[in-house]
Amino acid sequence: MRDVLEVLEFPKVRALLAERAKTPLGRRLALALVPLSQEEAERRHQLTQEALAYPYTLPEAGALEEAYQKAQGGARLSGLELLKGAQALEEAIALKEELLPLQNLLSQVAAGIGDHGAFLAKIRKALDEEGAVRDEASPKLFAIRRELKPLRQQILDKLYALMDRHPEAIQDRFVTLRRERYCIPVRAGMAQRIPGLLLDESESGATLFIEPLSVVKLNNRLQTLRLQEEEEVNRILRELSEALAADEELSGTLKALGLLDLVQAQAALARDFGLSRPRFGEAYELFQAFHPLIPNPVPNSLALDGEKRLILISGPNMGGKTALLKTLGLAVLMAQSGLFVAAKKATLAWPDRVFADIGDEQSLQENLSTFAGHLRRLKEMLESATAQSLVLIDELGSGTDPEEGAALSQAILEALLEKGVKGLVTTHLSPLKAFAQGRAGIQNASMRFDLEGLRPTYELVLGVPGRSYALAIARRLSLPEAVLKRAESLLPQGGRLEALLEELEAERLRLEEERSQLLSQMAQVEALRKRLEEREARFEEERSERLKALEEEIRQKLLKVEAELKSLKEKAKTQGKKDALRELLALRERYARATPKGAWEVPRGLEAGQMVEIPSLRRQGRLLELRGEEALVQVGPVKMTVKAKELTPLKAQETPKAIGLKPRREVKEVDLRGLTVEEALLEVASALEEARALGLPTLRLLHGKGTGALRQAIREALRRDKRVETFADAPPHEGGHGVTVVVLKG
Repeated sequence: MRDVLEVLEFPKVRALLAERAKTPLGRRLALALVPLSQEEAERRHQLTQEALAYPYTLPEAGALEEAYQKAQGGARLSGLELLKGAQALEEAIALKEELLPLQNLLSQVAAGIGDHGAFLAKIRKALDEEGAVRDEASPKLFAIRRELKPLRQQILDKLYALMDRHPEAIQDRFVTLRRERYCIPVRAGMAQRIPGLLLDESESGATLFIEPLSVVKLNNRLQTLRLQEEEEVNRILRELSEALAADEELSGTLKALGLLDLVQAQAALARDFGLSRPRFGEAYELFQAFHPLIPNPVPNSLALDGEKRLILISGPNMGGKTALLKTLGLAVLMAQSGLFVAAKKATLAWPDRVFADIGDEQSLQENLSTFAGHLRRLKEMLESATAQSLVLIDELGSGTDPEEGAALSQAILEALLEKGVKGLVTTHLSPLKAFAQGRAGIQNASMRFDLEGLRPTYELVLGVPGRSYALAIARRLSLPEAVLKRAESLLPQGGRLEALLEELEAERLRLEEERSQLLSQMAQVEALRKRLEEREARFEEERSERLKALEEEIRQKLLKVEAELKSLKEKAKTQGKKDALRELLALRERYARATPKGAWEVPRGLEAGQMVEIPSLRRQGRLLELRGEEALVQVGPVKMTVKAKELTPLKAQETPKAIGLKPRREVKEVDLRGLTVEEALLEVASALEEARALGLPTLRLLHGKGTGALRQAIREALRRDKRVETFADAPPHEGGHGVTVVVLKG
């Protein structure tokens, strides 16, 4: 059987991955990618996720790998090769320092990059920025070059002086090298003027390159030093090459860099193709899955679980059935290989093996037909597949007699169902569609076809078998009606199955339209619900803000009254109690004074003392006083001023038995004994106001008998007070003349 990776086009995915790798290391890993263990695949998924979130720059690992391989083969590297390898190592170490603080899987991979400090130190000491060996690379090289430089200058000085003495013999005033020896250009006819060795001549013969005898010994010494220099440089480069080959951490560094490159390529592939991270589970669930190698693919969703293990897909040719099989198979292979998959969301089982019977496989040597090739692959499935396997079968039952093919195919499906295998199967055989309809463990599906446009839509429709559309397409193409009717009559059972499929499709389309309308209505209802919730939230916020404002207003008024009372007490101590009493009475009148009668229309049904409701605050209280368009209401222990028109009077039966008006202290008796007349009158006025606010019908004033002056002053004040209905002495057993019982107005 052909390799499943080839059948499902996995090598094309590897090629796309390799295109996004930055180094030869990463490209080789990409092209060699195969399914991994589940643990390693999930690790690669996490690495890809981290690479998407944190892009990083890779060093030029290709130059490093090439230099390392040559060094291990015993080659002496050039200074430039060694320098490029060292620079790649320095960049790798910098990348390691960048990734380690992340403390994730990327940092764990980066931890595999070695230190390489000893090798880098040797390179920095021996080579300059251009890869040339430094003078300080060794004491011997330093000594050689210390002699070379002045010797070379000495030769040049002699040659230029010689040319200046014989300008007529010199072709051009410059010093050049021939055969690695310094010489000067002399005119052909003037060679006798400058005795020396002929090293070369120009192509025309007009110029001779002569090494004057005066510099022969110097050139000999220079050549010797050059050979010594070259030998020492080669020795140094050989030592550096051997140090590179002997670096035990380098293989780990290259492995880490290769994996970092592969992971970054996987992230780029996911970003470019819109792939998503898969999850592994017990079932196959693909949402908006697509084939990553098809331009402008149509996404589809499907699920294979314990109840629906097989999906039988039917429909017209070129409708996308085979592409759907490859979409699932490719998603499984990519997930098992550590790649993201082509779906908006994917949960995949981990099959022990993927079986794929897709396409033709004919062998002329073995004389196998297409049908025989299918049977050979199906035989392996039936023998080797388990409940954990995934099967992908294209065109089941094709290539032979339809009746026998249908019978054999049904038997194969029954055997696969018995094994508990999960997978996708495509077919054109109507008996298989009838077999799958309502059968446990298998589900019918079809690829939608646009009959009006005579083209497939590549959309998967679950639960409905597909039609071949042969007669429908022929009718659309205006074949003779008589021919079409004759064809329908020749169909098995008068074409009832095809007609049933047509009715089912029409019913499905109707239900889909109703579902679409219902979803639209539900969306409208949901939008309306959200608007109502937002409106209610705004109302609650406004009510809360208004209540806070009212509470703040009341608090400010209370603070003002407290300040005025405190000021009066201080004045009573300093300026006399009579003046303070007059100001207190004026203050009481100012706060108790109502708007002149007729200035404001009193809302009907509102009277002081009755229970009312404040709808805007959702509270109930007692109406204490009407002040034109405003009203003073006591809610619990708090008195507040509200608009009178906002109040709703409560009927007697609606008045709650307890509305939270329990006083902070119950005023029954006020002890005035020992007070002066002015002090007692202040206490009486305060007690009357508090008793009225609390709704007390009576008040006991304990003033004692004494001379009767205090009793007389209090009763004079009570006669003038409009809040007092009547007053009298208490019964003899309750104090008699020493106590005045005050009856307050209702």
